[in-house]
Amino acid sequence: MVHPWLHIYKGNLYGGTDWMERKYGWKRDHTGEKKTHFWEKCLKFDLACICLFACLVICGMGKGEAVRESVVSAVKMQAGGGGASGQALQGEGNAEKKKVAITFDDGPHPQYTPEMLAGLKERNVKATFFLLGEEVEKYPELVEQIQEEGHLIGNHSYKHEQLSKLSMDQACAQVTRTNELIYGITGVYPAYLRPPFGDWHQELDCKVNMVEVLWDVDTRDWSIQNHGRIVEKALRDVQENDIILMHDGYETSVTAAMEIIDTLLERGFEFVTVDEMIFD
Repeated sequence: MVHPWLHIYKGNLYGGTDWMERKYGWKRDHTGEKKTHFWEKCLKFDLACICLFACLVICGMGKGEAVRESVVSAVKMQAGGGGASGQALQGEGNAEKKKVAITFDDGPHPQYTPEMLAGLKERNVKATFFLLGEEVEKYPELVEQIQEEGHLIGNHSYKHEQLSKLSMDQACAQVTRTNELIYGITGVYPAYLRPPFGDWHQELDCKVNMVEVLWDVDTRDWSIQNHGRIVEKALRDVQENDIILMHDGYETSVTAAMEIIDTLLERGFEFVTVDEMIFD
């Protein structure tokens, strides 16, 4: 049954129902009821889809992050071929590892530096070696090996003298002589200087264009020379972004360093050289 006002609207304003039949394609069957064309059914279906989509949007408000994660996960699963490979791709790069730098002073040592390098290579760990000029002169092949295996080489002065107690000329000579020795072997001038005893000569700032590197965790391995105590001290004190001070001139330093590295790797730390720690 047609509503009276609609009947008037169709009949009086538009010339009756014939106009509606011409405009919308309505047809009447033998009972007098209207039939619709196929396109009209499609239109109704489209309208229903739009309504359904609107409902989903309204109901899903506040859950955009979950939806986004679901879409990203699905895309990554598709890119990774699904299954375990897709899951691995999804987790890749989500968690950034904590950084720590391990450093070794006073080398190179003819016996323990090669042992230290072997242990680092086995674990695929890069370290920083602050070398003494007088040791560089004795063992240039070890300096070359340190560089070839991807470690960073720094300057630790020539004879391990307290720079602040030297004259300016003497302090500069300690640094520049060692720089020249390292450059003669590696072809690279060291950019990082660790002054012996951590004692910086104030006037060197104007004379030496190098970055001073100290430490956060002093294992005192040179003094303790006890594997267990060295490990305990390092693991108790170390935190993210710390620089660990050790030496490569003692057997206990080598074994303790390897245990420290293994433990920190298990704890989710990543070992970097001091330049990465300073500038990243």
